[in-house]
Amino acid sequence: MLQVKVPPLGESIVEATVSRWLKKEGEAVAAGDTLAELDTDKITVEVQAPKAGAISKIAAAEGTVVKVGDLLADFDESAVGAAVGATASAPAPSAALPAPTPEPPKSAPAPAPPPPTAPTPSGDGVKSSPAARRIADEAGIDIASVTGTGRGGVVSKPDVLESIAAQPVRSVASVQPSGPSEAGRETREKMTTRRKRIAENLLQSHLSTAHLTTFNEIDMSAVNALRDRMRERVEKEQGVKLTFMPFFVKAACMALDAFPVINAQVDGDEIIYKHYVNMGIAVASDAGLVVPNIKDAHAKGIIQIGREISEVAKRAREGKLTMDDLIGGSFTITNGGVFGSLVSTPIINYPQVGILGLHKTQDRPVAIDGRVEIRPMMYVALSYDHRIVEGQHAVQFLVRVKELIEDPAAMLIS
Repeated sequence: MLQVKVPPLGESIVEATVSRWLKKEGEAVAAGDTLAELDTDKITVEVQAPKAGAISKIAAAEGTVVKVGDLLADFDESAVGAAVGATASAPAPSAALPAPTPEPPKSAPAPAPPPPTAPTPSGDGVKSSPAARRIADEAGIDIASVTGTGRGGVVSKPDVLESIAAQPVRSVASVQPSGPSEAGRETREKMTTRRKRIAENLLQSHLSTAHLTTFNEIDMSAVNALRDRMRERVEKEQGVKLTFMPFFVKAACMALDAFPVINAQVDGDEIIYKHYVNMGIAVASDAGLVVPNIKDAHAKGIIQIGREISEVAKRAREGKLTMDDLIGGSFTITNGGVFGSLVSTPIINYPQVGILGLHKTQDRPVAIDGRVEIRPMMYVALSYDHRIVEGQHAVQFLVRVKELIEDPAAMLIS
């Protein structure tokens, strides 16, 4: 008899919620089959069967909050023969025949047969991942109607998300009640585990840090001109779309080198100084905001940074992030400008002590050498933990980022 326990969930993650059991007690499973899904505040963790066998008893029901090392189920590896044998001896559903219907008396006319009913699409027999089935169930989509792009036609989570995106959007008018209805005026929805964890982490950040934000603005003319000149060549030769984010990552790494306390971490009464930059990039996904990070960004060039940002953002949107993508971040950049935000005060990604907020680039009149010119300007914000980061250093950090973005050639010769 084996015990299936909650596996390690990643750095600083100690608990999860059992969101779904994919196998039932007594059901035969093969080694590596997914038994259950655990939701954390960052990703969904699949718990796999350690060997071939069967679950003898489920110890943590769906919805149960569990901690690392807690018992999920008892697993009987010796039950595989009996379980498989029982499954094999049972008649297949397709082989079952309906009971014959008695013929009506010859004196009475036989009733007309009912009109044939179109078969209801069913997900039975469709090869699909557990995450894909869960999302399809929640969205009310028949998994059998989704075309699988995985090996052997397996339906994956991205396939279901693409199918959902292709669904026609109903107008608001079409779902309004025809008359006054108190029942339809409000909708109550329980928070998902991930949303609750995000809310808890944001609250912890505010309660555990001396949160303060400073602002500056950056003339984006030089970076825009460089991107316009190099974009086509870089994409053709390197296969990378040259956005402005890699420039900010590189500039932030260089500014953190000058002000290492903003890349540090508080641990009790000690300060941990990190001699590397694992740059977190906040990405909005269907599951909520996630912050994967680019490992050792300080040692990489702008093109390589751009390539890795593109790859990690794609994995985030498709729900394919690994735990390694999410742990170990030392500083974070978030870009509210993609949604049109002009200015904001980002919340520190605790236990980090600093986060750089980027915003929408907008043409504004500015004074240049005594003249008023129209320039593409961006407001930037640095939120920092005032317990260890002095206001002077925070301001100087933003000034350094501003200098590097306004003169990007300085990032190549420094």
